Amino acid sequence: MKAGKIKADFENEAALCAAFIAALPEGWTAYAETAGFDILLVRGADGAQIGVEAKMTLNAKVLMQAVEGIYAGSGEPGSGPDFRAALVPYGTAGAEMKCIARYLGVAVIECRNLGDCEAEVVRIMERYGSGYFLTEEALRKYAESEVKRDHPPFKPDLPLYGGYDWRDTWKDFCPVKRCSVPDYVPDVSAGASGPSQLSEWKIKAIKICIILERRGYLTPKDFAHVSIDRKRWHDMGWIAHATDNGVYVRGRFVAGGSPLDLRAAHPVNFGQIEADWAKWKPKEDAAEFQGAML
Repeated sequence: MKAGKIKADFENEAALCAAFIAALPEGWTAYAETAGFDILLVRGADGAQIGVEAKMTLNAKVLMQAVEGIYAGSGEPGSGPDFRAALVPYGTAGAEMKCIARYLGVAVIECRNLGDCEAEVVRIMERYGSGYFLTEEALRKYAESEVKRDHPPFKPDLPLYGGYDWRDTWKDFCPVKRCSVPDYVPDVSAGASGPSQLSEWKIKAIKICIILERRGYLTPKDFAHVSIDRKRWHDMGWIAHATDNGVYVRGRFVAGGSPLDLRAAHPVNFGQIEADWAKWKPKEDAAEFQGAML
């Protein structure tokens, strides 16, 4: 009787994405919840991108999500990543769905649980530990190399820069324009339900929050400098007109009744943007601007 394919167990899609990201080879950066994908991988060597959609099993829905937006209304290839992939736990990709994925040009990445890989390393060390005169460090190194070869954390390998052995698995869609990526790697979990995204707007909003924290108030020039609309901040109650003895101070704003707390939502990115203050801070005259415009 043929042995069944052992399936990898993950609690949810977020855990699956985390295991995959942790196992990425050097030279790739993972942008979680970016450009409409659970993960947007970017290759440092040339900027090539892989849009990855994750599901607990390979089905029509994840394939539809992976290929969404390939063609613009004119029928010409639209903006998007160079490659597209569906990420599923090891052992959950049926042969029929993998065949459909291949016709669609979607690579199917099967990922193992890192705990399973470690268990295999331990098993090999226990098996050969007494028969070889190796130090424990050397034995572990040998076991890890065996596991990487026979039980890799995920397969297939990602497309190589300047290579050709990936072409049967990875279809290059040659987009007119690649996906836009934020200036900072998002500090969010990929594949989470109702994910928070580090959009271009949110980076600008974080800058406004930092200016407000540092100075204690904002001016119209601050919003113009960051290129973000002030009206929404008023409407949402994130800012309010500053007052002096009950009288409005024209052209000056303070935190409103429902201030926007992006430091809590994006603690890592908030700190990174704050550390880059010298690169994007307002001009010196912005602090003194009282503005005629409201």
